[in-house]
Amino acid sequence: MPKPKSKAAYMISSVAEQYEIHPQTLRLYEREGLLKPSRSEGNTRLYTGDDLERLEVILHLTRDLGVNLAGVEIILNMREKMRDMQSQIQEFVATLNRELAAHAAPEPPTARNTLIPVINARPPAPNPPASSRRTR
Repeated sequence: MPKPKSKAAYMISSVAEQYEIHPQTLRLYEREGLLKPSRSEGNTRLYTGDDLERLEVILHLTRDLGVNLAGVEIILNMREKMRDMQSQIQEFVATLNRELAAHAAPEPPTARNTLIPVINARPPAPNPPASSRRTR
C-alpha cells in the first residue's frame, strides 16, 4: 500500500484505520523503538510520511514474511547501517575520482621536454684527402 509523500502528520486513529491495525499495535511499535512519531503540544502522536514508510516496512516484514519484532528491529538497524555505508562509499568514490582526475591531468610543457634532440646513429663519411681527388 504505497502512500504519497507529504508534509502532513497523521494521528494514531487515522493511521490505524488506514493500515487496518489496532492503535495498541502502533503504541507497541513505539514502545519497542520501531517507530518514533513526533508529538503535538497536547502529547498526541503525529505520524509523518517517513513514519508511514517505516510502518509499511514493519508490516511487510511481520505480515508477509513472518518476522518477529526482534527480527524487525535487527533488519531495520541493518538497513540504516547499509544506507550509511552506501553514502560513505559514494563519498569515497567521489574523492577517489577527484584525486585520479588531478593526477591524470597532462603536465604542462616545460623547456626540458619541448625539444627532442636528434642523435646521429652513424657518423658522417669522412671526406677523402685533397690529394686523392681527381681533377679534370
